Amino acid sequence: MKCPFCGSFEGQVLDSRPIEHTSAIRRRRQCNQCNKRYTTFERPEEVSVMVIKSDSRRENFDRKKLWEGIARACEKRPVASETIDKIVSEVESELSDYIMEVPSSVIGEKILQKLLDIDAVAYIRFASVYNKFADIDAFMQELKKLKKEHDKKNKK
Repeated sequence: MKCPFCGSFEGQVLDSRPIEHTSAIRRRRQCNQCNKRYTTFERPEEVSVMVIKSDSRRENFDRKKLWEGIARACEKRPVASETIDKIVSEVESELSDYIMEVPSSVIGEKILQKLLDIDAVAYIRFASVYNKFADIDAFMQELKKLKKEHDKKNKK
């Protein structure tokens, strides 16, 4: 592993532990050259899935793009980056049910369901982009639906 500080390939692993709910491993490393510590994450290489966009274009599934979209929705909200990692890993593992191609709408729905359980504001932010709300009425309709579900959940 190349040290991100000095570029040396001489280093050692200090600690390894699996990341909860994923197949990734977190490794704490130390460079033998500059003695600085850094963290790496290892995950098995997945078979590439093609995402079918709403305009019928196809592109490779991009974990980073998914993470950034969720992070944008969670910006300035009390949602930890570990929670975003967990959502992305869960969605990614759920996509293994699809062979070769998956519609982007399936990915969007999975993310919306997970965000709904975590943070209502992040859910609305993501839904506004995902559903391409055309006007205030569409936005209000989604808010009313969310409020109804929230009220139903709190009655239980």
